[in-house]
Amino acid sequence: MTKADLVDKVTALGDLTRRDGEVIVDTLFESVIGALKSGDKIEIRGFGSFRTRQRNARTGRNPKTGDKVDVPAKRVPFFKPSKELRDSVNPSGVKSSPRPSSGGSNEKVDPHHPPAM
Repeated sequence: MTKADLVDKVTALGDLTRRDGEVIVDTLFESVIGALKSGDKIEIRGFGSFRTRQRNARTGRNPKTGDKVDVPAKRVPFFKPSKELRDSVNPSGVKSSPRPSSGGSNEKVDPHHPPAM
């Protein structure tokens, strides 16, 4: 679904012009972005929550040349779906299986890619 498709859905819900639908969708997106920029967390019951996570500085690698590159620390947006959203996306009889463990309790967790919940 694209932003234009979303505008069409909003416009079809009521007696709105396409411009009104665009204003509604843009306002929603701008509000989410503005809150994340200021460090706030957004929680939409039944949908999920948006927040930012801090990524530490690290040394990366240029995939083309293989040279080491310093990657600065940064904040990245993060979305966590609600239980209701997860249950509506997954069929009722299917449960996600836990990831197989490759070792003991000494597993190292990558801070940039936390394990799935």
